Amino acid sequence: PAGRDPGHAARMSKPGHAALIEKEGEMGEFTATIANRLAQAYQELREATSNGDEFLAETLTGEIEDLRRIAEEHGIDVDSLAGEPVDR
Repeated sequence: PAGRDPGHAARMSKPGHAALIEKEGEMGEFTATIANRLAQAYQELREATSNGDEFLAETLTGEIEDLRRIAEEHGIDVDSLAGEPVDR
């Protein structure tokens, strides 16, 4: 089809393609999604803690741990994304 990049398919088949097309300092869609989900989970955790909902707080803590693990597996510096203190 007219206007298609002939190298597009070859680049898409290579591992790490998303990292290759993201410019330095630019947040990709995956990174932005992780950042947004972390921010939301941290906000909900603050609310659950404030309301004394221990079950929800534990559930959200697990979600945050999962998101942080996924980010780490993909080389995303979560400490710079969430702006939250890190419990280690």
